Amino acid sequence: MPASSADWLADARQAALEAYEAEPVPTWRRSGFWTTSLRNLDVDALEPRRYEAVADAAELPAVVRDALDDEPGALIVQRGGSTVHLRVDDDLAAQGVVVCSLEQAVADHGDLVREWYMRRLSETEGKFPAATAAFWTGGVFVHVPKNVRVERPIQSVYVIDEPGTAQYAHTLAVVGEHAECAIREYCLGDDIDGQALHAGAFELYARPGAKAKVAHFQDWGRGEIYDISTKRVEIARDAHVSWVPVHLGGRLTKQTLDIVTAEPGSDMRHTGLYFTERDEHLDLFTTDLHEAGHTTGDTVWKGALTGESRASYEGLIEIVENAQESHTYLQTHQMLLSQKAKGDAIPSLIVKTDSVSASHGGTVGELDEEQIFYMMSRGIPRIEAVRTLVEGYFEEVVQRLDDPGLEALVRRRIGEKLLAAEDQVREFVGHRAGAAQEA
Repeated sequence: MPASSADWLADARQAALEAYEAEPVPTWRRSGFWTTSLRNLDVDALEPRRYEAVADAAELPAVVRDALDDEPGALIVQRGGSTVHLRVDDDLAAQGVVVCSLEQAVADHGDLVREWYMRRLSETEGKFPAATAAFWTGGVFVHVPKNVRVERPIQSVYVIDEPGTAQYAHTLAVVGEHAECAIREYCLGDDIDGQALHAGAFELYARPGAKAKVAHFQDWGRGEIYDISTKRVEIARDAHVSWVPVHLGGRLTKQTLDIVTAEPGSDMRHTGLYFTERDEHLDLFTTDLHEAGHTTGDTVWKGALTGESRASYEGLIEIVENAQESHTYLQTHQMLLSQKAKGDAIPSLIVKTDSVSASHGGTVGELDEEQIFYMMSRGIPRIEAVRTLVEGYFEEVVQRLDDPGLEALVRRRIGEKLLAAEDQVREFVGHRAGAAQEA
């Protein structure tokens, strides 16, 4: 960190370093049989690689340029351990909107950063949260002042395009009272030959009356990139957040995503999707936490699995004591597209008070051969029928992005994954149809 960093941050980093050194490399277990292990990750061989800044977005890595098909109101890109590109529209700056690296924010907006930094995160949550808190470089800071409405999205990108990279990444966003904005964060990787690590932290605070649309897009490519991240959103009185995470690639991903309706009148919509392929391993845990009464929420997650991939989604609704008149719902669905893929979708519920409405549901299923046959009988080739059904299955989530460019990117990537898995999907669907006929 630069010499201008505040003493409080140095103290926080030291506490995180001590927590990191005291913790072993974890193994996560779910529901008695599911294990997420990092035994194949050589953390000691990785380092935060540094890169020179580029003024022109055309000079960014190709994987970044391919994902950015519009002109956001602000764009900040971190490659490896370095912030390499920053552009903020003049009209945003004139309204007092701040978009910069977290390092720069500590120097220029120290009091504001100190007020919100890691308010909902802790280095005591495990070895990798501690590592991120101790070692982050670059980072992203977003502050939208009170009553400001940002028309175009604020875009941040974390990219890994070389093996041997350890990327410790921290995003802090504060949306002021009655402010409105859309924040999109992309995690992008190239098809690297070797290991890399993204250990990330994301925290967003929507102040009273604020409205924020948040999207996370993850596609680490076909390389051996590990993603271990914690993302947390806090919603204050009468504020609303729509949060759409999209997971479309990564050798191993272990993420915790929590959304907290913290004060009366706060409302959230948390809608996500994932698509795993090859030997990818995905472990997601989400929490819909109601800390106050008269709060509302809705969580919907959908996933599809191909190849020999494994995906576990566990969603928890938790309503604390004295949070009466909270209303929320969780549903999770998973579609198997391969005989060798394995997954589970686990909804759960903890309610510590009365006078609430909270329910959940979960399914793990397969494509309906009757629907495929019906479409084929009307001249639609099998692979197109499958693609149409899978894309339709995801469309509820895609449309909630409310961003034409990002929606197009997600649809394109889903289509590419289905095309790559065409043979195994055809074999699986045919096998299931044959088994049904024999029965």
